[in-house]
Amino acid sequence: MAPKSFKMLLLQARKSDDPMRGQEHECFAVRAGLELEQVVCHDLLAGAPSVKEFKQYDAITVGGSGDYYVSKGNLPNFDAFLECLINIVDIGQPTFSSCYGFQAMALALGGEILFDPENTEVGTYELELTPGGKVDPLFGNLPQKFMAQLGHKDRVTSLPDGFEHLAKSPLCPLQAFKVKDKPIWAAQFHPELDHLTNKHRFTYYIDGYINSMPGATKENVLNRFAPSPESSDLLKAFVALITQP
Repeated sequence: MAPKSFKMLLLQARKSDDPMRGQEHECFAVRAGLELEQVVCHDLLAGAPSVKEFKQYDAITVGGSGDYYVSKGNLPNFDAFLECLINIVDIGQPTFSSCYGFQAMALALGGEILFDPENTEVGTYELELTPGGKVDPLFGNLPQKFMAQLGHKDRVTSLPDGFEHLAKSPLCPLQAFKVKDKPIWAAQFHPELDHLTNKHRFTYYIDGYINSMPGATKENVLNRFAPSPESSDLLKAFVALITQP
């Protein structure tokens, strides 16, 4: 368990009136095994944190997004956010990014992103570890095949040099990576969500998903949500790994 002095910075790309901002904050705290006040939110719409600011924290997490796409670069201050991610990697600040953060970090360091609504993953999916994932100090604790919560239309199509490929799915071959020799991980899936919180989030953003998914209906998508116990402790394991003596 992390000490009470442990502080995590959560970079959020959500509008001020989006109720998923609060949900995301709570979900990261719960899944990381932290008190809510140990996870401090930073609004990326107001600008990216400076190196001096983010170095005050023991770890950084980057969440998903409501109305913003890495493929479109439509987040306010997007270039400054990418520069911030480059600085995080350069310094080696312990970091776990999910979904939007996964895509943005890949792009910032030279990867490629594709807007691919036809291969949208929303709901609970089975993922598989790569050979690199099996021996990774964090992902290697997962079974070879595990269930995870997803919700995305953008996907990473190529990783930058120095990034280790950790997990895959049939619709999205690049599902997770680690920056080589640094305590920095990222996943397309959401380890901060369980099937209930993921379904709640999908319901809130339902129009944005259904309108871009060929042949999808609310009913058949709602049937895609199921428990994902294998990945539910990944953030706790991340905190334990970076705080071990």
